Amino acid sequence: MKLDFDAMSLTEIIRLQTQLSQVLTRRFEKPLALGFTDIVGSTAYFARFGDKAGRALQQLHHDLLGESIHGFGGRIVDVAGDGAFTCFPDVEKAVSGLVTFLERASQENGTRSRDHQLVVRLGVHAGPVLTDGVIVSGDSVNLCARIASTAEPGELRLSAAALRESPPGMRVRAWPVPPVVVRGHAEALVLFRFDWRDEHRLPGSVVLRETGDTFVLPRQDIISFGRLRGEEGTRANDVVLALQDKQLEQLVSRFHFELRRKPEGYVLRPVSRQPTEVDGRMVAPDQEAPIRPGSVVRLSKAVTLEFKARPEASLGNASPTIEPKSS
Repeated sequence: MKLDFDAMSLTEIIRLQTQLSQVLTRRFEKPLALGFTDIVGSTAYFARFGDKAGRALQQLHHDLLGESIHGFGGRIVDVAGDGAFTCFPDVEKAVSGLVTFLERASQENGTRSRDHQLVVRLGVHAGPVLTDGVIVSGDSVNLCARIASTAEPGELRLSAAALRESPPGMRVRAWPVPPVVVRGHAEALVLFRFDWRDEHRLPGSVVLRETGDTFVLPRQDIISFGRLRGEEGTRANDVVLALQDKQLEQLVSRFHFELRRKPEGYVLRPVSRQPTEVDGRMVAPDQEAPIRPGSVVRLSKAVTLEFKARPEASLGNASPTIEPKSS
């Protein structure tokens, strides 16, 4: 039967609208776990290395993501250049699939130069959506995208709803972050950072003893150290070792060493022929040395770096203050 909307009264249209809303809910609304990924620095990468290299980095992201989440019941709903929207049956599968993706990206980064790293930020949320098995839409989707946008590079953030739906073994690996206000939501979001790297085994900061300066280590697979601050067309070091004593500073190479993330933790790899000493042992440019919380690095027998644990590592496996879902 064809409806004549022009002949319908206001009351009839409102009743029809209510009926359609009920049908949409009954047939297409279901709870899903949602994930968003975003490639960090994609625009700058395209500008620096060109469309071919940029598109290749995007394709690497899409391929690794699709392969990683398939075994957890996940699928890519949509891709938008800089990232992707994914969905899963539940939060445990979503987090497991996205962590697998992060681990595979980290392994891939071990074979790539510092300038060509695949670095992503991710967000996971759980909530009701409208879906016909192909299209997935609703406010939960928009919120998940906002959550991903708040994450630091290399970070996976969970909403409070996602954490509530997580099993206990995942909840103890989630750490609160400061509340964040995002567009479209008047109240600040309660979010959690998921420790997918087991970061209690890794240093989180480094102290330059000669100045007392403390540098927080970025969560990425290659971290460079040296005195170069960055020049036109040149990427700066991730940790710039600046000293008031410029003669002493000159003993540090422009690019002195890198920390590289491996399955067992960080290793130091010199990229300069200036002397580099780790915990009392000289390390040649073709060698590596493990870096742990408490490790001490001497550069050119003049500059001393001490690596510190992340603050949360001293707290043990304290559960975040949020109630699990009711059984």
